[in-house]
Amino acid sequence: MDRLAALEIFVRVVDTGSFSAVARRQRIGQPTVSKAVVQLEKWLGVSLLLRSTRSVVPTEAGRIFYERAKRAIEEADEAVLAARGSGCGLSGKLRVSTSVCFGRLHVIPNLSVFFAEHPDLEIELVLDDRHVDLVNEGIDVALRMGPMPDSNMTARRIAEGRRVVVATPGYLQRHGTPTSPGELSRHQAIIYSRDAGWDFWTFRKGDTEAPVVLQGRLKVTAAEGLREAVHCDMGLAIASEWNFSPELKSGKVVALLDDWELPPTNLSAVYPTGRLASTKARAFVSFVERFMAA
Repeated sequence: MDRLAALEIFVRVVDTGSFSAVARRQRIGQPTVSKAVVQLEKWLGVSLLLRSTRSVVPTEAGRIFYERAKRAIEEADEAVLAARGSGCGLSGKLRVSTSVCFGRLHVIPNLSVFFAEHPDLEIELVLDDRHVDLVNEGIDVALRMGPMPDSNMTARRIAEGRRVVVATPGYLQRHGTPTSPGELSRHQAIIYSRDAGWDFWTFRKGDTEAPVVLQGRLKVTAAEGLREAVHCDMGLAIASEWNFSPELKSGKVVALLDDWELPPTNLSAVYPTGRLASTKARAFVSFVERFMAA
């Protein structure tokens, strides 16, 4: 096995903490994975990994070698793309993580354009409302909404969207239309419990602030559930306008209190720290920036 292939296997073993996981993803035998790491250790004359029945972790020398090896692989990929020329497009696989709702409403409808630009590129779209572990899941880039908690990830904001109060015309016809933030507490609200603050929001108009505590019998942890509950006339909701884009355009759902402002929500591209963003990941993120700004 050539050294570059062995380097790739070693990096993946450290990323996943598992020989078997690398074997499954690479579609090779586990002995081949182990042999590649042993060959590297013999070549370097140092132990790179501490192995046990439950985990695989790098030694101090392994951690140092891992960072350099990862950069070498990424730079080699960049060199290949540069040699082929930008006109040939991108190729290979790209694993992208995003929430179910954002992926369904925004990413998937635009993917055909991206595929037309890069016919040799494959994308595995990992739709999950959890903030998945990018390293263990082998994710190249994640699209995440909201504040980024302190973590071992590198995030770059690529879009900013409004939060709005939404409801269906049917709900408003039966329960009335609120004309000020203070009236919201008298309505049934569907509360998106993954949002910061959950049920407490501060509306602003110029120098005026209006704090509001929403009242609601239903709390949901996924944007798809929030959307469905609103569509079923179960109440109003505070949500990112991105989560109701089609309905706001069609009038199936209306935005309320437009003269008041809520804290905006950010869309960020998130990469694992220590990994240079690949050309494929950067191109995909630039594409998302373009269609989100359109």
